[in-house]
Amino acid sequence: DSKYGNWTFFSTAWYEKLFRNRSMMEALMNSLKLGVMSSLAAAILGTAGAVGMSKSHFRTMGLLENVSMVPLMIPEIILGMAYMTFFSLLSVPYGMVTLVIAHTTFCVPYIYIQVKARLEGMDPSIAEAALGARPLRMFFDITLPLIMPAVMSGTLLAFAMSMDDVIISMFLTDVNVNTLPIKIYTQLKTGVTPKTNALCALMFAFTLALGLLSLWISRNGKAVMAAGNGG
Repeated sequence: DSKYGNWTFFSTAWYEKLFRNRSMMEALMNSLKLGVMSSLAAAILGTAGAVGMSKSHFRTMGLLENVSMVPLMIPEIILGMAYMTFFSLLSVPYGMVTLVIAHTTFCVPYIYIQVKARLEGMDPSIAEAALGARPLRMFFDITLPLIMPAVMSGTLLAFAMSMDDVIISMFLTDVNVNTLPIKIYTQLKTGVTPKTNALCALMFAFTLALGLLSLWISRNGKAVMAAGNGG
C-alpha cells in the first residue's frame, strides 16, 4: 500500500479527523483572528485614505498614491525581511501584534484601490446636493452608503489575502503563534497526508468563495451606481 493511502471512494473521514486535530484548529483560529483584525483595520485606513485623497489636490499626490501601492509591488520575501528588521529595531516581540500590523499594511492597498475607483465614478451632483451639511454627516449619510460595496469587496479580498499569506507571516511569528498557512507549509515539508489534502481543499474552496463574493459585490455595486448616475 502507498504510504499515504490509495484512492477508493470519496469519504469525509479525513475531514472529521482534521476538525478533531487540536493544533490544526488552534492555527485556524489564529488565522481567522488575524484575518478579521487586519482586514477591518485595513478597511478603515484604506477607506479614509481614498476619501481623503479624492478631496485633496497637491503636487505630490501622485507620488503619495504610488507609495501606498508599494506593498503590492515589492516581493513578499523582501517585504517580510523589511518588516522583521523594522520590528527588531523597535524591539517589538514577534507574535500576533506584529502579524496584525504587517498584514494590515499589505492589505490597505486592496481596499484603497477599490474605494478610490468607486469615488472617481460617483456623480459630482450627489455631493453638491449636500452642500452646507457637516462633512462628517455628509460622509456617513451619503458617501459611505455609496462606497460600501467597494469597501466590502476590498475587505473580503484583503481577508482572503491575509488568510493565504505564508512568507510574510513566517518572518514575524513565534513558536506560540502558528497560522494555518504556516501549519500547512511545515506539514508539506515532512510529508503530505490525506488530512493535509483535506485542509488544502477546504482552504481553496474558502478562498475561491471569498473571491467570487468580492467580485459579485463589486459588480453589483457598480451596477447600482451606474443606474443612480443615469437617473
